[in-house]
Parts: sequence; structure tokens; C-alpha cells
Amino acid sequence: MSDQTVRKSSIGRTVKAYVTLTKPRVLELLLVSTVPVMFLAQGGLPDLWLVLATVIGGSLSAGSAAAFNMYLDRDIDAHMHRTENRPLVTGEVSARGALVFSWTLAITSTVWLLVTTNWLTATLSATAIFFYVVIYTMILKRRTEQNIVWGGIAGCFPVLIGWSAVTGSLDWPAFILFLLVFLWTPPHYWPLSMKYKDDYEDVDVPMLGVTRNASQVGLQVILYAWATVACSLLLVPIADMGLAYTVSAAVFGGWFIYESHRLYNRAVRGTEPRPMRVFHASITYLTLIFVAVAVDPLLPF
Repeated sequence: MSDQTVRKSSIGRTVKAYVTLTKPRVLELLLVSTVPVMFLAQGGLPDLWLVLATVIGGSLSAGSAAAFNMYLDRDIDAHMHRTENRPLVTGEVSARGALVFSWTLAITSTVWLLVTTNWLTATLSATAIFFYVVIYTMILKRRTEQNIVWGGIAGCFPVLIGWSAVTGSLDWPAFILFLLVFLWTPPHYWPLSMKYKDDYEDVDVPMLGVTRNASQVGLQVILYAWATVACSLLLVPIADMGLAYTVSAAVFGGWFIYESHRLYNRAVRGTEPRPMRVFHASITYLTLIFVAVAVDPLLPF
């Protein structure tokens, strides 16, 4: 193997490691809740350049928050099976490199959105980074079992970012969708905390899956799932949604609730609750709901 090939391979691994710092899979989910809202705010097809600019800025912002999170959590990541291969744990990226990368993305995303969208969108983006890094990662995560409830607010900001990028302001439909994501986050993440209960327990992170038994977690998942679906239906009168969204919210919401009850029932019976089934179902549910948000304004009914 030539020196040039070795260098290319080394550069490729380094680039991949830095991309991993941005948590690409989480990033995809955040973008799913940004672009459809732009369709709703526009009442149809939004300006494609604006969509692209918002996606770029939102991606940089979310990537920054994720990288800061990995930098701050590198001590516990080293002791959890789920995170033991992250770049800061394996040494592929240095702590200094990750910190510089995080700040670079944060500043770049804020300036980019300020130039290409408006001051409100840029401010919301910076606030989302602050909330995830300081409020969730630094303050709540290692102190309270309600960490993901209030810390999850950071994941709600893409909805506001998408709306404000189009309108330059905020309105009730954006706040309803913000609340929807807020209520959806616990029943999405708590099953994951059940799956990795031992990991979180080993590093003294009080996720609900650690502090409560499976049936108690299952009950909380049910309550939040019902609240999420009820909130999704609030959008129908408030945003004057049509048949496509209304049917989607009812059908997909019913399925999400069914999966939540199934988790609880299995936990109560003492059988394996299969929490990852609900975890994956929650992702599919949110994706389908926001697809309906985007499609509904394009239809005449």
C-alpha cells in the first residue's frame, strides 16, 4: 500500500469520525420536523433555496449540539456499551479537536442562518444549542429522572426554526407542533433507557428506565403517547388541516398508542417488554405525522 493511499485512508477515517460527532441519525430526525413545517407555514411549496439554507443551518446547529454533548459526556461514554465506540472514547478525535469543532459549527450555523434567513431563526437555532448543551447535558442529565422531559425541549426547536424561516415570526400552529414533539420525546426515549438500563445504572445517570421498574415506565409511556396523539389532533382546528392530515394523525396515532399499551401489558405480565419495538415505532410515527403536515397543504381537501 502506497503512502498516498495510507494518507487518504487516514483522512477518510478522520472525516468519518468528525461526522460521527454530529450524530447523523439524530440529525435526520430533526430535519424531518423542520422541512414539513415550512410547507405548512407557506401554505404550499416554500422557496426551495430557503428550504436548502434552513436545512444547512439546522444541520450545522444540530451537529454542534451533538458534538458538544459527546465532548461533555466522554467520561461516561467510555463505560457504556452503547457509546464505547464513539470517536472521543476511541481516541480518533481529541477532546480539544471536538471542542473546536463544536464551537465552529455553532458559530457557523448561527451566522449562516442570520445571513440566509432572519434574526429570529438564527436566535432560535442558538437557543436550541444552549438548551441541549447547558440545560440538558450539563445540568439535568445526571441529576434527575425527568432529564429527558425538560431536556427534550431542545429537540422541539427545529419546528420553530422551520416556521420562522418562512414567516419571520411564530404562530399557534408552530407552538402546537412544538408541544407535540415535546410530548413525543419521553415515550420515544424512555423505551431506549429500558433497553440500556444497565449502562445508565453503571454510570449513575438517573434515566427513568433505571429509577423505575418496567411497568412504571410503561405506564408513563402510555400517558405521554396519549397526550402526544391528542396534541396532534389539536392542529386540525388550529391550522385548519385537511383530510390527509386528520386521517393520518388518527390512524398513526392509534398505532402508536397500541404499541405503547403493548409495552406496558408485557411489562405487567412479567414478560420481555421489547422496548425497542416502541422506540422504532415512535420514530416511524413522528416521520409519518410530519410527512402528513407537509402533504396536507398541497392537497385541495
